[in-house]
Amino acid sequence: MKVFAGNSNRLLAEAICNYLNLPLGRATVRRFADQEIFVEIQENVRGEDVFLVQSTSFPTNDHLMELLIMIDAMRRSSARRITAVLPYFGYARQDRKPGPRTPISAKLVANLITEAGADRVLTLDLHAGQIQGFFDIPTDNLYSVPILTRDIKEHYDLSNVMVVSPDVGGVVRARSLAKRLDCQLAIVDKRRERAGESEVMNVIGDVTGKDCLLIDDIVDSGGTLCNAAEALLKNGATSVTAYITHGVLSGGAVARVTSSKLKELVITDSIQPTTAVQSAHNIRVISTANLIGEAINRTSQEESVSSLFD
Repeated sequence: MKVFAGNSNRLLAEAICNYLNLPLGRATVRRFADQEIFVEIQENVRGEDVFLVQSTSFPTNDHLMELLIMIDAMRRSSARRITAVLPYFGYARQDRKPGPRTPISAKLVANLITEAGADRVLTLDLHAGQIQGFFDIPTDNLYSVPILTRDIKEHYDLSNVMVVSPDVGGVVRARSLAKRLDCQLAIVDKRRERAGESEVMNVIGDVTGKDCLLIDDIVDSGGTLCNAAEALLKNGATSVTAYITHGVLSGGAVARVTSSKLKELVITDSIQPTTAVQSAHNIRVISTANLIGEAINRTSQEESVSSLFD
């Protein structure tokens, strides 16, 4: 088994290798003057079980192309099996046609990864579970719930905690966490006027005197979370913390979060934190390295991955 990484999240790849007690594979991913990507694998991979760790985060298209070219390089180097490990799967929000004459880009990206030569895909908290079906190769979707549950138990009195879904679409995810914590569930009902903006309407459930935990898979602009926090506090919540798997945090999202009424935003390292994220006073990053590392180990050993979440 060998683990390699592109440029999107080397820190996570190194942490995964530390868990597996393996050196990170030697590979060069660089650009020509016109930004054309060139990859060179600097060690023998013939007959090896290869895992490529690469989040397709900003700049999304560059990191996606790095992944595709690395897969092709491994295939042409006679790797026995190639697993694309995507802690964050970009384009996942384009999983259906929202209107006429629009693409289903998540399916297109799945096709690109498959045609490049990947034999398996390992990813974390897909925006929509049905994206697994977009791939014609085995796809394991890991869940961050065990990591979030452990962190919440370390930081909160569970007798006063209420899990909150920031929208109706995230109820299944929030219910799963609430069941693990054996606590109540509330929902923030919102109306999205246009892409990237949201307006909170009301809170379904009694949050009076509760420490509310907003649960979601992606935080991008941060507007939904900040509006939800304000609505919950107006409805009597004692504090509001957000637990989000993928910290996209584009544009002015970090500034929006730091100036909001959120007590804390907890994200995972599925996307490599920027300097702004690391210096923010109310944003904390928790590691997924052990979870992904164990899933990689079990995949290589042909053992059950789903049992990680029993």
